[in-house]
Amino acid sequence: MPRPRALAVVLLAALFPLLATACADADGGAGGGGGRRAVTLAGSDQLAAAPVYLAQERSLWAAEGLDATLTTLPTGRDALNAVLGGQAPFGVVGDLPAVTAALGGRDVRIVADLSRFSDWRLLTRTDRSVTGFGALRGLKVGVPQGTNVEYALSRMLASAGLTAADVTVVNLAPNQVAPALARGDVDAGVTFPSFYDAARTALGARYAELPFTGYTAHTLLVAGPSAGDEETTSVLRTVLGAQRAAAADPAAARAAVVAQSKGALQAGYVDAFQPRYAYGASLTPELLADLSDEAAWAKAAQSLPGAADRSALSARLRPGPLRAADPAAVTVTTP
Repeated sequence: MPRPRALAVVLLAALFPLLATACADADGGAGGGGGRRAVTLAGSDQLAAAPVYLAQERSLWAAEGLDATLTTLPTGRDALNAVLGGQAPFGVVGDLPAVTAALGGRDVRIVADLSRFSDWRLLTRTDRSVTGFGALRGLKVGVPQGTNVEYALSRMLASAGLTAADVTVVNLAPNQVAPALARGDVDAGVTFPSFYDAARTALGARYAELPFTGYTAHTLLVAGPSAGDEETTSVLRTVLGAQRAAAADPAAARAAVVAQSKGALQAGYVDAFQPRYAYGASLTPELLADLSDEAAWAKAAQSLPGAADRSALSARLRPGPLRAADPAAVTVTTP
């Protein structure tokens, strides 16, 4: 029987087309309110995509003639599936889901790198005596597979000369890692930063962590086949405007993210972690290099068929819309 969360995601995905149709009918066709174009974005990590959520909270889309619906799903993998399934033309996703989709031959188009994050934690328990990543050999490690968190774990293991074959990887939803640690079902875990405090609370005096900065995660804006360049440029102009607003008033931006999360994020977490993200929509050689390294790992780890070389990944970048919105933001060279 499907887990309740999994069933909810399936039902939400099934409802996307119905909701889009209902909104279109209510607004008089394909346009949104006041003649604006309706557009749907499937999101995941609210803090990594703070400018997108700030744009939603302040209704900044209207200036570009857009009427945006932003739906938050549990992981970037779910958001990407919504894009690939045609339920949303745009998605805010982690780098690994985008890379694996590209290797699998799916039509994913990376239009911007929205933010970067490298302040990772391996969560564990004091009674497991995990004082270094090498101590994970033979232990059970919980991780939401198919997300960029899985790649973070691989980098942690590689730093100690280990691979996933040296541990028992347990596939858990992001919010299941902390309870699994508390019950002792796993010895360690890696999850999204928004669940670090939950692990600390669940474990109390038994909580332990190992910091790791050897992996920079990229949160990407991707577009599906139905998204045209003009529409994509309008979305990016809105996001760039929200970036400027967030830089001018970080406290207000944090409050907007908390409000848009609808209880999923607490103000204390947002205040502590937002400064640890590097925001700024861009397409750079550094992004392409990181995606290529990640693709090589994913191809080997998951036996995916596609080419993992830099030229193949470069073909997945769609720089035109971002270049139209901000020419200086695109420094990567593509075919």
